[in-house]
Amino acid sequence: MQVALFGGTGFVGGYLVDELLAGGHIPSLLVRPGSEGKVTQPEKCAIHSGTIADQEAIEATLQDCQAIIYNIGVIREFPKKETTFELAHHEGVKKCVDAALKLGVRRFVLMSANGVKSDGTAYQRTKFEGEEYLRHSGLDWTIFRPSMIFGDPRGRLDFATILKRQIVDLPLPAPLFFPGLSITEAGQFRFSPVHVKDVAAAFIRSLTDETTFNRTIVLAGPESLTWKSVIKRIALAGDKNKWTVPVPVLLVKSIAALFDRFEWFPITRTQITMLLEGNTGSPRELSGLIEKSPTCFNRNNLTYLKTV
Repeated sequence: MQVALFGGTGFVGGYLVDELLAGGHIPSLLVRPGSEGKVTQPEKCAIHSGTIADQEAIEATLQDCQAIIYNIGVIREFPKKETTFELAHHEGVKKCVDAALKLGVRRFVLMSANGVKSDGTAYQRTKFEGEEYLRHSGLDWTIFRPSMIFGDPRGRLDFATILKRQIVDLPLPAPLFFPGLSITEAGQFRFSPVHVKDVAAAFIRSLTDETTFNRTIVLAGPESLTWKSVIKRIALAGDKNKWTVPVPVLLVKSIAALFDRFEWFPITRTQITMLLEGNTGSPRELSGLIEKSPTCFNRNNLTYLKTV
């Protein structure tokens, strides 16, 4: 099968390319001009130059394809660089759905995120709007909502690498955020980290698995871990014992209000809001898709952090 992949040059995208090729598929990638060197195994892929704002480039990528994987997403907006949640999560999906309907490509698999909702942050809302457009398209769709994705970033960034660099490696205690005056809740919000290889395997197996058609599926790892536990495991993977300290979220948001418009500032107010909401799920559906127990977020599977 020839599969159009939008968002094939980033962290998860590289693993999707590998999994597609391992399954005997031909990836057809839309690649930003200048990013051709980021493609995994480029000699085995059909590469089309353009952006998700370019309808002609989208349709060229879809030629001769039987399925679409949409994996474009951003965690921060930089409008001056044309990096917005609206374009990446909503308008981009609409353009690809419309192109699929025009060209007769029936199968569409969408990367969304766990916890998205219509009344959430701009990130969550635009992800949800992209989902809704696909749900009402009449295509054979599957929407995946993963929890935090981890794994060897291979020159990119996964969430564990980001936390290691921005929190664990600093010569300061790690912050345990808490809302209001509830210091007993410090660092108690939870996640179900899921391995990138498990996510990629689920995506590619769903392409032909009709039991996944017209379903929204949460992809979650085998454990529900507190923020404090996540920080501790990342530190242990690098043979460190990281001290922690409770930090009121109001203080962090006040500082972010001054600086989160700058790229060098590590976190935005909306990211803090989503962190405190947590991000968990059952591993049951993922386990059934990949026919094995999902990979644990533990020291053995975080050894890559020693070299990033």
